[in-house]
Amino acid sequence: MNDQTQPATVRVFIALAPPDHAKEELARELRPAQGTHPHMRWNRMEDWHITLAFLGEQPAEAVPLLRPPLAEIAADHQPLGLALRGSGTFDGRVLWSGVDGDLDELHVLAADVRTAVKDRGVVFEDRPLCPHLTLARARRGDRSSAGEIAEGFAGFAGRRWPAERLHLVGSNAGRSRGPIHYRDIEAWALGNGNRTAS
Repeated sequence: MNDQTQPATVRVFIALAPPDHAKEELARELRPAQGTHPHMRWNRMEDWHITLAFLGEQPAEAVPLLRPPLAEIAADHQPLGLALRGSGTFDGRVLWSGVDGDLDELHVLAADVRTAVKDRGVVFEDRPLCPHLTLARARRGDRSSAGEIAEGFAGFAGRRWPAERLHLVGSNAGRSRGPIHYRDIEAWALGNGNRTAS
């Protein structure tokens, strides 16, 4: 019998997180739909985030490699002015809220993050950035609920807020059949560097 243990892995992504007041504003808008569509798998409000790079399952030893470059990137980028706006679905099942504001700067930040991750030898699927918050998922076979809810708050326009921290996040997705939970592995303030322009 082979007694070797598999190396520990962690499911990780790099993200921005809206402040509590912005999430609460959207949560109020969603409350009626949560009451009428309890069969949807609603994400916890405290887990809402804007993914910049989804790295998936990685060896645990990859995480320390990411800390220095992510800290440097955060220091080099100023806070972004963002707002939650509109709604939609992916594949008719995944309900999301859109993001508005400093989108050019958001794309530059995401590109820098992805380049730094690749430079550290971390392999991941580099999908095009589509800034959004995932709010809920319909159960398999349900092709109408997410679309109905999205139509109901398509005109939502939240107040602008500053995205001030870059988060390296771990999740328990794929490890159990229970609800997905996220935890900050580390976070860095944006624009916190002492570098001066040359």
